This record gives sequence, C-alpha cells and structure tokens, in this order.
Amino acid sequence: MTTIEHYAEAMVLGLIQGVTELFPVSSLGHSVLIPAYIGGQWASDLSMTNPKSPYLALIVALHVATALALLVFFRDDWVRIVRGLVSSIRRKQIRTPYEKLAWLLVFSTIPVGIAGVVLDKLLRTDLGKPVYAGAFLMLNGLVLYAAEKGGAKGKSRGGRRKGVGTGEPTVRELDKNGRELPPDIAADVRLSRLSVKTGMVVGAAEIAGLFPGLSRSGATIAAGLFKGLSREDAARFAFLLATPVILLAGLYKVPTLMQPQYSSWIGPALAGSVVAFIASYFSVKFLVRYFENKSLIPFAIYCGVFGLISVVYFA
Repeated sequence: MTTIEHYAEAMVLGLIQGVTELFPVSSLGHSVLIPAYIGGQWASDLSMTNPKSPYLALIVALHVATALALLVFFRDDWVRIVRGLVSSIRRKQIRTPYEKLAWLLVFSTIPVGIAGVVLDKLLRTDLGKPVYAGAFLMLNGLVLYAAEKGGAKGKSRGGRRKGVGTGEPTVRELDKNGRELPPDIAADVRLSRLSVKTGMVVGAAEIAGLFPGLSRSGATIAAGLFKGLSREDAARFAFLLATPVILLAGLYKVPTLMQPQYSSWIGPALAGSVVAFIASYFSVKFLVRYFENKSLIPFAIYCGVFGLISVVYFA
C-alpha cells in the first residue's frame, strides 16, 4: 500500500532532481547522498544499489519531467531547431544556422548515448554508494574551479570579445539587414558556428553525469569554457544538449516504472514529477540569467565542501 511517506520521498527526490540536474552540482550525487543522510526507510527506498528499491523507477519519471521543463522553457528554440533539421533533410543540404545547430546537437549527443547504454549497470551497482558520490562531488568542484580560472581566459574566438570564458558580454549578432538579432536567436547563431568536432567534445563531457557526484551540466559548461565559449553560451549549449539526452534516457527506462513491483509507486512518481517539472523550469530560468555575468566559483566551493563532508561522514 502506498503511504504518505512514499509521497514525501518522491516529492523530495523530485525537488532534488529539478534543482540539481541543471545547477552544476550533480543531481545523481545528491539523490544518492541526501537519502543516505536521512537514513532509515528513506535510505532503503531510495538506494541506487538495492535491486528492490524503486529508486530507478522514480528517477525515470523525474528525468522525463526535467526534460519536459527544458522543452517548455526553450520551446521557441526547439521549434526552430526541428524545422531546421526537417528542412535540411528535405533539401539534403545544411545552409541556415538552425540547420547547422540541429545537426550539431544530433552528433554531439552520440557519445553520451553510447556511454549510457554501455556503462549504466556498472556505474549503478559499483559506484552508487554515498562515499563514492562524495568523492566525485569533490572532483566536480575542482573541475568547475579549473574551468572558471583557466577556461579560454584571454582568448578571442568566433567573433567574441577577448576574455571569452570569463563571463564578459559577447559581440552583438546582426541579421542580413543590419538589425540586431534577439538575444536567444543570437546565442543560437553563435552556437551554430561550432565545429562538429568541438560539439562532440563538449557533448562527450555529458558522460561525466553518469557518475554519481559529477554534474552533467557542470561538465558540459566546463568543456564549453575550455573550448572558448562564454559562460552564457556554454550554459545554453549544455541545456540544449541535455534536453534530448535526459528525455530519451528517461523514455528508454519507462518500462522499469511499469513493472508490477513498482505499481504502488506510480502515484508518488507522478507527484514527484510535478515537483521536478516546476523546480527544473525555475532552475533553468534562474541559471540562464545567472550565467550572463556570474561565475562557477560558488558551485565549485559548495561541491568541494559538501563532497568532503560526505566522504568523511560515510567513510
């Protein structure tokens, strides 16, 4: 029988997922650590390594909710991207910025898609323990710090100002009539200029998100900074990349939620998904503005401190 506690567990996990999936602090790491800190039934129900735990079934629903929130927030971008993909297939050519961006996203999601299928079981059973999550969270903090301090600082790439990767404003983009493009379209145009090789390198950084404690968005943003993107563009590319990856991974795992042993968790999973959707939407809305002029350092410090405390506590 479904209990109130199951709903509480699912909704708390939904809040964790919605915030930490997009903030560069690792949703998987927090989803392992917080139930472990609470202990008791929570630690048992929400254990990644317990084969009887409904954890994976819940995570499926929550990931789909996060992907839907990203689709809603970037809906105008995705309409243009899908149209670009369809038009390029019809013409068998790639000419416009959105045609280029569409194929860039397709190729850039290949590495993490392959890695997810190959490494899923290994990472879940061997590394889904709190002490490992804490250690990887510390490593995540170091990566964010290194990217902020060393990522493309002082370089000028792709028409951007010197100091790219340090949060400085990017050069304005103009249409063919000399009028300034809206900020979202201008950002997409800049991203469309990335080479397929660069896109796949940045996309491959998403593989880090498979490790509990390493952030998908954090690793992708860091890779973007090292490849010369501004924080704003690196974050935008990370969120666009995450949308199909999270959605397809969630849909791939949907049959898990339909298994008879998890039937009592369908209600809590739906409640948690609503929380995850709302939290994800407001998180991405905040972060898009945040990365216009603010750094990764606060997230790096948080990951380092929380990770160290967790390693000491669970060791």
